[in-house]
Amino acid sequence: GLGLGTTITFASSHWLLAWMGLEMNTLAIIPIMAHLHHPRAVEATTKYFLTQATAAAMLLFASTTNAWLTGQWDIQQMTHPLPVTMITLALALKIGLAPVHSWLPEVLQGLDLTTGLILSTWQKLAPFALLLQIYPANSTLLIILGLLSTLVGGWGGLNQTQLRKILAYSSIAHLGWMILILQFSPSLTLLALLTYLVMTFSTFLVFKLNKSTNINTLAISWAKMPALTSLTPLILLS
Repeated sequence: GLGLGTTITFASSHWLLAWMGLEMNTLAIIPIMAHLHHPRAVEATTKYFLTQATAAAMLLFASTTNAWLTGQWDIQQMTHPLPVTMITLALALKIGLAPVHSWLPEVLQGLDLTTGLILSTWQKLAPFALLLQIYPANSTLLIILGLLSTLVGGWGGLNQTQLRKILAYSSIAHLGWMILILQFSPSLTLLALLTYLVMTFSTFLVFKLNKSTNINTLAISWAKMPALTSLTPLILLS
């Protein structure tokens, strides 16, 4: 379901199909998130579902408005500023750009590391593909979103001890940089996304091997796995 949803969004040139792919993505990850049956996991799942459903409804509303105003459903030819702005905000809510980011640290904190990994990597691909296709139309809004996200991501992670929350804020900051670079060089943004995916993957896997969810367990993991512990700062620094 996850793979299919993302693939449909990738392959679509019609807004309805893109929306359908995003919806499939959300619905496919819900049971994966809730499978722990822990109250926190269920709460995180509910928060995630509500934000994603809101974003999807916004996207559907914006694309219908666009079809009504311009008479076409094509993703590539977004001309009217109103639907473009609404769609950009909906996609920002989907991937967690500031100022609509506050669900992301909360949700990520409630999940186990494997599901957190899927949420921070795979779930960002489809909305990002849509952003890449409509970016020329609204540079000012994207620059504001990008700047806000880099600031929020940088400051938010300062006072945290929970690793998943730090990763969530780091994700917000990275996305902010990507959205900023998007105006000037889309290929560079894609490279940044790829690097981010590789880094996030390795970070989550290291934490999973260490079974560490906060900084203290990471600090005392030297006795258990010295090689892995010496690798961790390298990954974090990059």
